[in-house]
Amino acid sequence: MNSEMKKRAVIRLSFKSERYLKTVLNALKPETGKSPSSRSRAKVEKEDGKLKISLEAKDTSALRAAINAYLRWISLTRNILESVDNLSIKRKMINNLSAFY
Repeated sequence: MNSEMKKRAVIRLSFKSERYLKTVLNALKPETGKSPSSRSRAKVEKEDGKLKISLEAKDTSALRAAINAYLRWISLTRNILESVDNLSIKRKMINNLSAFY
């Protein structure tokens, strides 16, 4: 993180499983390597079984934009994981029902 960045935020999030945590972490890592703006930076890591996002920005507007971007990416990834899980459950139910016919 850079000393010229004046605003900071740390977000810690829990997930319902280790698989969700690892998937979200791996989805976010590429975003931290190259920020779309020189006004903010981010670091993501696993800490105590939670996702930790450390954000730094030059001003509050840039910090807010970075927070919103990361929360949207997390929400999107979680929604995809839940959709895949729901599809898998439905597929299992259909397979179990077809065994009776």
